[in-house]
Amino acid sequence: MDIVKVLAEEFNIKEEQVTNTIALIDEGNTIPFISRYRKEVTGSLDDGTLRDLFDRLTYLRKLDERRSEISNLIEAQEKLTPEITFALGAAATLVELEDIYRPFRPKRTTRASIARAKGLEPLAKYIMEQRDAYEPAIEVYAEQFISNEEGKEVPDVKAALQGASDINAEDVSNDAEIRKMLREYTTRYGSLCAKGTTEETSVYETYYNFEEPIAKLRQHRVLAFNRGEKEEFLKVAVTLPVEDGVAQLVSRIITNQNSPALPYLMETLRDAYDRLLFPAIEREIRTTLFDDACEGALKVFSENLRNLLLVSPIKGKIVLGYDPGYAHGCKLAVVDQTGKVLDTAVIYPTKPRSEIEKSKRIVLGLIKKHGVDIISIGNGTASRESEAFIANDVLKDPTCPRGVKYTIVSESGASVYSASKLAEQEFPDYDVMQRSAISIARRLQDPLAELVKIEPKAIGVGQYQHDMKPARLTEALGGVVEDCVNAVGVDLNTASYSLLSYVSGINLTAAKNIVAYREANGEFTSRKQLLKVPKIGEKAFIQCAGFLRIPGAREVFDSTGVHPESYLIAEALLKKFGYSTEDVRSGSLPLLRFKAEQFGMAKLARELGCGEPTLEDIVTELEKPGRDIRDDAPAPVLSTEVLEIDDLKEDMCLTGTVRNVVDFGCFVDIGVHHDGLLHISEMADRFVKHPSELFSVGDVIEVRIKSVDKVKHRIALTRKGMGTK
Repeated sequence: MDIVKVLAEEFNIKEEQVTNTIALIDEGNTIPFISRYRKEVTGSLDDGTLRDLFDRLTYLRKLDERRSEISNLIEAQEKLTPEITFALGAAATLVELEDIYRPFRPKRTTRASIARAKGLEPLAKYIMEQRDAYEPAIEVYAEQFISNEEGKEVPDVKAALQGASDINAEDVSNDAEIRKMLREYTTRYGSLCAKGTTEETSVYETYYNFEEPIAKLRQHRVLAFNRGEKEEFLKVAVTLPVEDGVAQLVSRIITNQNSPALPYLMETLRDAYDRLLFPAIEREIRTTLFDDACEGALKVFSENLRNLLLVSPIKGKIVLGYDPGYAHGCKLAVVDQTGKVLDTAVIYPTKPRSEIEKSKRIVLGLIKKHGVDIISIGNGTASRESEAFIANDVLKDPTCPRGVKYTIVSESGASVYSASKLAEQEFPDYDVMQRSAISIARRLQDPLAELVKIEPKAIGVGQYQHDMKPARLTEALGGVVEDCVNAVGVDLNTASYSLLSYVSGINLTAAKNIVAYREANGEFTSRKQLLKVPKIGEKAFIQCAGFLRIPGAREVFDSTGVHPESYLIAEALLKKFGYSTEDVRSGSLPLLRFKAEQFGMAKLARELGCGEPTLEDIVTELEKPGRDIRDDAPAPVLSTEVLEIDDLKEDMCLTGTVRNVVDFGCFVDIGVHHDGLLHISEMADRFVKHPSELFSVGDVIEVRIKSVDKVKHRIALTRKGMGTK
C-alpha cells in the first residue's frame, strides 16, 4: 500500500504535503509546532487536519505491519499464492485482512475439523462440485465413508452427509469475499433492534421496543443501546430476514440450480448462515458501530472541550469564588486579578442551619474589604439556593457596592482537582473545600489555566465518555488541550507545571524543572534561559520557545508568538518600514500590515528570506503583541437577578449560554439551575445535520421557551421563528 498516496487522496491534499508532514512527525516534532512554525513545509495544514492525518497514518502503518505478518504466516505454511498476495495488498481494513487470514489460522476443534479428521473432506468436495448428474449418487458415494474405526466413527450415511455439510459450511463461512459481501449487505439492509428486559422505568424506556435501519442509525443511539445493555435494561441485536441473508449466499455459491446436490447445499448454506456467519457478522457490525459512534462522540467531546478551554477569560477583576453546599456550609475564596488568594470563609445560608443574616454580613464584608467585582458560583449541590441567596439577599442589600454581579460556572472536576496532589502543592494551607472555591473563582478569570489541572474526561462536556476506550479518550482529549494551550500561549513566569506540561516539547518532568528553576533563580528574563533548565535541550527549546511568553522581557520578541528562529526576519521587517522594537513594546504599529500588503506580501517574503505564511504570522503577532485569541470569544453572562423555573412561561425569550453540545441538540444555561434542551429539530427554520454546525460550548444565544415540565425539571427550548439562520 502506498500510504502517501492514500493519505493524499483521503485528505484531498498534495502528496508532497503528506511526505513532508510524515517526515516532520517522524523527526519528533509536535503537532502544534508543525502547525504553527512549519507552514511552508506542510502547505499550511492546521492542527486539526494534522492530528487526523497522524491518526490515519498510525492506523495505516499498523495495517501494513499486520499485512506483512499475515503474508509471512501464510508463506510459512507454503500456501501463499499470487491471488492471496493480491487480496492482502487490496485489503483496506484490519477486518478484511483477518478475513483473508481466517482459513489459515491454527485450527481449534470444530464440527468441521472433527469431520475432516474422520476423512469426510472428499465427500464435501464431491457435493460442492454441483454436477448435472452424479455417478455414483451422493448417497451411494457417502456409504464409502461409513467407519467403525476408533476415533473416526461414521455410523451411517446420514452422519457422513452431516460431516460433509459441516466442512462445507465452515469453508463458506471462512471465505473472505463472502464475509465482506454479507457484512456490507447487512449493514445496508439490516436493522438494530432493542427490547426492554424489564417494565421498570429507566432512562432507556424510549428503547424498550425500538428498531431502526443500521444505515440510518444515529451514533448517540448506538452508545445508549450499549450502555442500556450493559446495565441490563436492554437486549440488543442486529436483525436481517434469514431468507435475505441466505439468498446472498445462494447467489455466490450455487452455480447449478438443477444439480442433485442442491438440497444438500441449501441445508449447508442455511447452517453456515445461522450458526457461523450471521453471529460473527453481527458481532463485527456491532463492534464497528460502537467504534464509529465512539469516534463520533469523541469528535463532539473534543470540540466541546476546545470551545470550553477557549472561553473568554474575565481579566483584571477581583472574584469571589463560591462553592455551594448544605450541611458542611458554602466555602468562599476571594482571589485578586492575578488569581492570588486574598481571603477565605465558610457560611451557612442553606439548610439545615439557614443562617441568612450572618452569612450575608460575611459576604458583604468580603466584597467591601477586597473590592470584589464578580461572584462566581459553582453549579453543583445547593447552587440554586446559593444563587437565590446572592441575588436576593446580598446584591439587593442597600449597603452592597453597586456594580457587583454574579455568574454560574461549571464545577465539573473541581472536586477531582481540589483533592489532587497538585492542589495540595499549590495550596498546602487550605483544605479540600477551600481549594474548590479557589478553583471556581479562577475558572472565571482564566478557564484554560485552571481546567488543564483536571483530567480532560472529568470536565463534563462529553457524551457517553465513560463507555469509550480510556486510552483513546485520553490521547484525543490530551491533544485538544495541547492545541489550545499552544494556540493561546503560556506566561513562562506564572504558569503552573500542569499548564507548562502541555506546551509543545515539554513533558511533565521538564515542566516541573522549569518551575523549580524559576523558584530557585527568580523570574525568567529571556527565553534563552530555558536552555539552562534540566531536560530542556536544543530540540525541546526549538519546539517550545515560540509558545512561551515573557511579558516585559529585554528581548521584545520574547513576549510575542514570534519564534526565536525568526527574530532576525522580524527585525528586518520592522526596519524595512521604519519601525523599532520599542514600537512593538508600546504596541504602536497600526500601519504595519497596510505597508506590508502595499509592498506585496509575496515580494516581501522573498526579500526577507522566509515563506509567505511565516511572514503573515509575524505581521499578525507584531500588530498586536501578546494578543489573546480568547478575547474574541463571547464573554460569560453576568447577572444580578435570579430566575426560577416557576417564572418560565411558554414563548418567553431569554439569553443563555451553551453548556454542552451533543448529537441530538445542545444544553443551554438560561439561569434557572436546570439547563434547557435545544433539540436539533428546534435549532433553526431549516434542516440541521448536526448541532455543531450552529453552536459551540460557550456561545451566548437567544432562545424561546417551548415547554416547561416543572415536575421533571425539563425545559424545552426553540429558536424557530426567531429569524435564525
